[in-house]
Amino acid sequence: MAASLRPIRSESDYERALEELDRLWGSPTGTPKGDRLDVLATLIDAYESQHHPIDPPDPIDAILFRMEQQGLTRKDLEPMIGSRTRVAEILNRKRGLSLAMIRRLAADLGIAAEILIRPTRRRPAA
Repeated sequence: MAASLRPIRSESDYERALEELDRLWGSPTGTPKGDRLDVLATLIDAYESQHHPIDPPDPIDAILFRMEQQGLTRKDLEPMIGSRTRVAEILNRKRGLSLAMIRRLAADLGIAAEILIRPTRRRPAA
């Protein structure tokens, strides 16, 4: 019989939980193994959220990623951001996004406003 499930309190507990998750992966839903997999995944997610949080992406990185995904060019951003110069200033991190730009980018590119309103990370000078 499998050991009882307990909260994940340490990195060693976390590692053991990941190993068990790998063994249970693909278990059918509604079976004892599938139920254990669901509960274990919830415990792992809770531990990771607290101990291994993932920072949201930088706004410019999110825009560049979406441009790459959708095959967009800088020119395609002009209706959302403004002139060619303004697009260059934004993408080169020389100027921040305005509220109007954030609204248009969120609507047109489907990037969450919560990501776009974050401060842009400055890149070190070359």
